[in-house]
Amino acid sequence: MFCKRHRIKSNSNVPCVPKDLLMMSELVLPQFIFSLIQHLREGYNEPALDLPSEKDLHKILQVLEPHVSFLEDLTKMGGAMRSVLTQVLTSQQFYKDLSSGVGENACAKKSHEKYLIALKGSGLAFPEDKLACGMQEQGAGTSTLAAQGLAGATATSGQGDSSDEEDQDGSQGVGKRKRVKLSSTTKDQSIMDVLKHKCFLEELLFWTIKYEFPQKMVTFLLNMLPDQDYKIAFTKTFVQHYAFIMKTLKKSHESDTMSNRIVHISVQLFSNEELARQVTEECQLLDIMVTVLLYMMESCLIKSELQDEENSLHVVVNCGEALLKNNTYWPLVSDFINILSHQSVAKKFLEDHGLLVTWMNFVSFFQGMNLNKRELNEHVEFESQTYYAAFAAELEACAQPMWGLLSHCKVRETQEYTRNVVRYCLEALQDWFDAINFVDEPAPNQVTFHLPLHRYFAMFLSKAVKCQELDLDTILPDQEMLMKLMIHPLQIQASLSEIHSNMWVRNGLQIKGQAMTYVQSHFCNSMIDPDIYLLQVCASRLDPDYFISSVFERFKVVDLLTMASQHQNTVLDSEHERSMLEGALTFLVLLLSLRLHLGMTDDEILRAEMVAQLCMNDRTHSSLLDLISLENINLYAGIIPGSLSFESVLSAVADFKAPVFEPGGSMQQGMYTPKAEVWDKEFDPVMVILRTVYRRDVQSAMDRYTAFLKQSGKFPGNPWPPYKKRTPLHPSYKGLIKLLHCKTLHIVLFTLLYKILMDHQNLSEHVLCMVLYLIELGLENSPEQESDEEESAGGQERCHDSWFPGSNLVSNMRHFINYVRVRVPETAPEVKREPPASTSSDGLASSQSSRRKSLQRENSGTAQVFSLVAERRKKFQEIINRNTSEANQVVRPKTSMKWSAPGATPQLTTAILEVKESILSLLIKLHHKLSGKQNSYYPPWLDDVDVLIHPEIPRYSHGDGMTAVERILLKAAVQSRLNKRIIEEICRKVTPPVPPKKISSAEKKTLDKEERRQKARERQQKLLAEFASRQKSFMETAMDVVLGQCRNSTEPKKLPTTEEEQIYPWDTCAALHDVRLTTLQRYFKDSSCLQAVSIGWEGGVYVQTCGHTLHIDCHKSYMESLRNDQVLQGFSVDKGEFTCPLCRQFANSVLPCYPGNDVERSLWQSHSNKCMQDLVQEVEDLQEQLGTFPSETNLSKEMESVMKDIKSTTQKKYTDYSKSPGSPDNDFLFMYSVARTNLELELVHRGGNLCSGGASTAGKRSCLNQLFHVLAMHMRLYSIDSAYNPWRKLTQPMQDKNSELVSEELPEVPVLYRDVSSLLLIQILTMPQPLHKEHFTCIIKVLFTLLYTQALAALSVKCSAEDRMAWKESGALKKNTSSGEKSWEVLLGHVISELSKGKIYEEGETEELTVVLVNPDSVECYLQQFCLPFLRITSLLQHHLFGGDLPSCQEDEEFTVLASCLGLLPSFQSAHQFTSASCLDWPVPAFDMITQWCSELASFADRNPDQVKALLIQEPKWDLPRLLQLPENYNTIFQYYHRKTCTVCTKVPKDPAVCLVCGTFVCLKGLCCKQQSYCECVLHSQNCGAGTGIFLLINASVIIIIRGHRFCLWGSVYLDAHGEEDRDLRRGKPLYICKERYKVLEQQWVSHTFDHINKRWGPHYNGL
Repeated sequence: MFCKRHRIKSNSNVPCVPKDLLMMSELVLPQFIFSLIQHLREGYNEPALDLPSEKDLHKILQVLEPHVSFLEDLTKMGGAMRSVLTQVLTSQQFYKDLSSGVGENACAKKSHEKYLIALKGSGLAFPEDKLACGMQEQGAGTSTLAAQGLAGATATSGQGDSSDEEDQDGSQGVGKRKRVKLSSTTKDQSIMDVLKHKCFLEELLFWTIKYEFPQKMVTFLLNMLPDQDYKIAFTKTFVQHYAFIMKTLKKSHESDTMSNRIVHISVQLFSNEELARQVTEECQLLDIMVTVLLYMMESCLIKSELQDEENSLHVVVNCGEALLKNNTYWPLVSDFINILSHQSVAKKFLEDHGLLVTWMNFVSFFQGMNLNKRELNEHVEFESQTYYAAFAAELEACAQPMWGLLSHCKVRETQEYTRNVVRYCLEALQDWFDAINFVDEPAPNQVTFHLPLHRYFAMFLSKAVKCQELDLDTILPDQEMLMKLMIHPLQIQASLSEIHSNMWVRNGLQIKGQAMTYVQSHFCNSMIDPDIYLLQVCASRLDPDYFISSVFERFKVVDLLTMASQHQNTVLDSEHERSMLEGALTFLVLLLSLRLHLGMTDDEILRAEMVAQLCMNDRTHSSLLDLISLENINLYAGIIPGSLSFESVLSAVADFKAPVFEPGGSMQQGMYTPKAEVWDKEFDPVMVILRTVYRRDVQSAMDRYTAFLKQSGKFPGNPWPPYKKRTPLHPSYKGLIKLLHCKTLHIVLFTLLYKILMDHQNLSEHVLCMVLYLIELGLENSPEQESDEEESAGGQERCHDSWFPGSNLVSNMRHFINYVRVRVPETAPEVKREPPASTSSDGLASSQSSRRKSLQRENSGTAQVFSLVAERRKKFQEIINRNTSEANQVVRPKTSMKWSAPGATPQLTTAILEVKESILSLLIKLHHKLSGKQNSYYPPWLDDVDVLIHPEIPRYSHGDGMTAVERILLKAAVQSRLNKRIIEEICRKVTPPVPPKKISSAEKKTLDKEERRQKARERQQKLLAEFASRQKSFMETAMDVVLGQCRNSTEPKKLPTTEEEQIYPWDTCAALHDVRLTTLQRYFKDSSCLQAVSIGWEGGVYVQTCGHTLHIDCHKSYMESLRNDQVLQGFSVDKGEFTCPLCRQFANSVLPCYPGNDVERSLWQSHSNKCMQDLVQEVEDLQEQLGTFPSETNLSKEMESVMKDIKSTTQKKYTDYSKSPGSPDNDFLFMYSVARTNLELELVHRGGNLCSGGASTAGKRSCLNQLFHVLAMHMRLYSIDSAYNPWRKLTQPMQDKNSELVSEELPEVPVLYRDVSSLLLIQILTMPQPLHKEHFTCIIKVLFTLLYTQALAALSVKCSAEDRMAWKESGALKKNTSSGEKSWEVLLGHVISELSKGKIYEEGETEELTVVLVNPDSVECYLQQFCLPFLRITSLLQHHLFGGDLPSCQEDEEFTVLASCLGLLPSFQSAHQFTSASCLDWPVPAFDMITQWCSELASFADRNPDQVKALLIQEPKWDLPRLLQLPENYNTIFQYYHRKTCTVCTKVPKDPAVCLVCGTFVCLKGLCCKQQSYCECVLHSQNCGAGTGIFLLINASVIIIIRGHRFCLWGSVYLDAHGEEDRDLRRGKPLYICKERYKVLEQQWVSHTFDHINKRWGPHYNGL
């Protein structure tokens, strides 16, 4: 918007604007602007009692709306007008003349007075008034913050009357905590309180602020920015008003809106480096900003209670204040961060010592905020949530400016800046330690997570070493300061461990929240990382023994580190000991292994972070970007998320897993998963532990690692975390290695190994794992190779210390420790076994003299470690060099400080343990213990010497504890010949027998579990067998509603995305059937019409089951229990819905299983040799038997209730088709149509044909057999009058033809117009059940003859007149041959001649129907296609009624295979000579039948010639149902629909949606389109899908499914380039269609499985 280059180019040859043109505006504008200002002055009343009268302000702004709009329009007129405006706004002369209030004009005077009052009320004054009050201030304030203490805290700062108001509103918020006020002359008072307006622009901005930044004004002020002069003037004015902005913001009630508007302005001004630099130089921008921030925070300070509650002089911000809670400070901080991003400005800041002092002062307000005190007695009453505010404040106000400054310290030349920051940071820290009265011990049971000063210090140190090549020691403080510096970060690490050990549980959940936030991805770079780095720096410079003992002391586990089997811990309950010990060891491992700031390059850091995140879980691209906080890397290397480096590292370590589906239907996003070699070489448990927010993530990473090892065959068992080689340390930090080679650590390791070997309590595998990890780290980082010779010469005589001779781990490992004196409680087992005292001393005497000496000098194992702690204290004292009295006070006995464990503590006595072990021997014994075998360890180099030369063997890199021990022993042997020899020696000695392995309780549990499972399985099997034997059982079924969405065209419909593409639903199967039925009803008798077709093409009922059965009584009691247990279920029990008790699938009815017997079944299937005529007669007789109403049995009751369910599922409009409502014919039609619907749907699920044969998922869910019994029982209750029974018409020639014509009423539907499949169902369902197979076959044969005749009739209508003549003649010729009845030519000829008698062919040729069917093959093909749908339905029916498999075949053979399967083909002939007519089996002479059927048509044609043809031609071929095709790119849909207006209410909907079945555009949740309390989507789902709707929500890219009264979010079928959804389009990435997902959606829709697959359903209360 403000690019200089473009402006210069265009300005070069633009002529000047003629003077006269602008004359007018120059005269009018000053007056106009002044009138605007007067309005603003008039309207403002200083709010009384701090309640701003917002209504009044709004009124005035409304009045001024046209004024400001006019100005805004002027700015749009271009550069010339803007320059005039600039002149008027910035001219001091105009302002003086018009508004100073000097002169006669009373009105002007009054307005000037109001202006002065407003200034005063804002706590601002004119410079003249200021001098007087400034003098008094000087007296009150003293020079520095620290010394001034509480004396200065009472003096108010010079904020005029505003400070009193603040006191009132503050005191309520804080409760008991008194707010502290500071006043100090280090800050320039004038910045805060002086404002003098010299031109219109300045006063205009003043009022803009006063009125809290009205949007219109802001827009006007910003629109002027293209004018360069204005831009500079406005920026300066803005800076001048900065303090005033802060004050207004603090008082504002709408601080959010106001903040946004402030930033809208400031970001335009301060993002321009040139401008920011100019203002910094000319207007002291940095001073103003820092001072304003300091002032802002000063209004909410309280006394810090850290360390010394009574005498602390330190003040911190109170996180409960609105200022922090609502983030009111962020506009100012974000401006500050913004200007620090400019190198020139940041340099000024880093060079200015005064500014740095003020800034560190500001940062120290946050040091130690939000202090937590551990609750020891009862749970806190009220959990404060202030920690959100505290973490946000540290991140935004302290850390982000820090990263901003660090980004300018990248090269050697900037060393000076770092020195400055470090210097003032240390001064501030020293002041802080003094202010909180810190000596050497942190106060117990307190923790604060906020140490921004420590973190500034740490990050600048890191930068100095990493980028500026500074010598670390030149900027580090003395030892005493380092000792103090390490205390608080270490306290945080110990507290983390305490929190995870549930020791802070009485402080509520929020303390866990703090612990998690501290390590969470957005905070870790600014919090835990600097803390650990600072501890690493301290550790590398301090005495290692001191450091290690401090760690164990801080973690409160010193008492645990004794060789004795029992001990007392004065500071820790025993249940917390184990996890605290684990915590301490894990912390040491982190401290010693992390290299984030100690030598890793940026690429390595990024890679390590990424691997750690991917190992915990597979991640999506966006969550990875979010989790890997690139703060520290970002500013080192300038990596921007999404840049090359991120993508290249990602592709190096991870494989992309495309979005897939799980069988349960839950959809996966596109995920990245670690490559195999990453698991193999790079998996780093240490990094994972550092980065996990939840402990379970560590477990998850280990589980995935285990799975990888199993899968790749590298290790079968439960592996331990692998040991990973570390990046070499930067030379500056080499001192860190000393920690691994100090006696204290070795004593701890030895003690723990011994305790684990002896099975002492409170030790875990985790402890052992960490101990071994530390030993291995020590071996990997040994200081220098020891000389073996000199060692062996001195032998053990040179031993000076009771524990270990030197500090090198390699040599200490082999050092044998014989006896240890321990302090144990009198009850301990060690005491009992003690020999009398004299012998014990003998025992000692017999050991070496040097050892005796040392043992007498040293107390014991515990005393040993304990005295180390005491010695460190002395060391600390010496360093500090305090006077003696103080020294005594500090080394006071520990117990006085700590609360002792409750209950009487038994006396401690001293016992001597015989140990006789070295670390090496302990390791070897451990190996035996872990393997459960004696002598399990055998040194590998005895077989293969190469092992020592190339110790990196892959077989050791993955494995469990034994592998780890083997790896360590090998490394020890490689490092020293002596170790190697000693290991061999130990292995040669026969190891003492290992006690028999007891089955541990955990293993016992698993054994029990297995046994229990086995029993449960057997029980289940028994039960199932029992179930099967009981007869009266049910299947749960889900009724569902079908869509008649089959289409005639093969081209799938697209979702319209332009106005031209629209969809007209005239070509669906349902629509066509409806038309047919209404046509028939016009001309024929109603009851007969209702038997000539099937309904349910739209809104029919589909029944499917999960296949489980249960007893009637069980079902009843189950429903009862569901009714009583009204938990929030996704289904409504009152409507009879429930979930299957076995598989939890949704169901809404039960279907009785008909008690059938296998013996009978075989009877009905036996083939009898009765002739066709007999069978036809039998069928007729069976149909004549009236269905008797069955006696009241459970079964019949249930059958009735199912029928009710089926009816109630269907909407009324889909059941009533009869002209006379409620007639029995209607029910009759409905019932057999249910059967038809289910058969047709199963066909659809099988892909529209039966070529695939038996297996199909649809088959499993089908329960047609049971359904048929229910329907049959009900159908038998309707008798068909024998005169109208269609069976007669199909099997007997009628005698009197005239009788029909006489009757007055409408004739019956001619047989040739009837739907054969419907007739089939009517016939079968009116027969007594169970049906015999022979009768079934007989019915099929008869119906096939009718179907074939219909095909011929339809064909004859379709061909041209000449063809008809030709066929008629050729048929007549062959008529008398033997196989005449089975030749289509003959039959076709007969049909044509019969139909010619009526007026059927007389209508003019219907062109579109004419098909040229000259060659016999195409005729045959047409006939087969016509008959296939019937054959498919029949085969399915036979499959369900009589069992038997469906044959599979090629598509071209389908007709023959099905025909022979149904028994229509007498003997299977070879395909080439096969004709469809050979399947015909006429019960009576064919020509008679055909003549009779055709005559019905002829008589109809005489009356209504126009309809004859249309009704004859049925379209049997339908395409499978499909959803609309969607465009590739989501943007296409979004652009078209999100602005589209709704057709009903003509508004643009807030939540637009599109139906994916028919493309209708609807308003989701729109009240505008509500009808009778139904919102539009719900309504549409009923009309379009009989209760099922699939909608794409345009603004969210998500699909929702509505099913009846429930709905669910299905997910999105549009994914971004990384395979992720973008719900609600929040990330704004381009989205592309995911074809697989769309296919799954379509599959679920077609197969009606939404209910079963999607789990999260909720009621929509018709509100969608």
